Amino acid sequence: MQKRTLKLIHIDWQGPFSLNQLNLLTDDSNDYGIYQIYGNHLVYGKDVLLYIGKADQQTIGKRVSQENWWNTNDSKRLKIYVGRIAGEYTPEDNTWSKEIDLAEKLLINVHKPAYNSKSLSSIPDVELQDIHILNWGDHRDLLPEISGLRWTSKLDTMEYDIYRYNTTQ
Repeated sequence: MQKRTLKLIHIDWQGPFSLNQLNLLTDDSNDYGIYQIYGNHLVYGKDVLLYIGKADQQTIGKRVSQENWWNTNDSKRLKIYVGRIAGEYTPEDNTWSKEIDLAEKLLINVHKPAYNSKSLSSIPDVELQDIHILNWGDHRDLLPEISGLRWTSKLDTMEYDIYRYNTTQ
């Protein structure tokens, strides 16, 4: 049996930013990570989580500008929250990129934003089983702690003993 280890990912969230303010997030040494976009949705209401995305080979400012959010209704009221991978040290680029990718997928899988429906069909269940995310700062509607153990199929096949406690003793 292969030994698996838990991968803990800390994400430090900041926001909200407007679309115009995202143009400032183009620092090649710092402005990479995950972002959440909030706005109005015809079915789900006002100021709801619409989308979770990632920027890992380009800055967040550049990535969001490519997604055409300017053409949505009420684009001036969109709120964007930026999450950067945090830790004691900056990992190598390939490790950083992999953590951003896995964190984005687990966040989408758990929160199921309205505009990420296409991404839900390609969630790598086995890869996410040992991922654990801690959201810090302005994480908005995201759960503060997310475990791949809880939100994947890993525990689906495990048998559980059910204990009944006798409270009349």
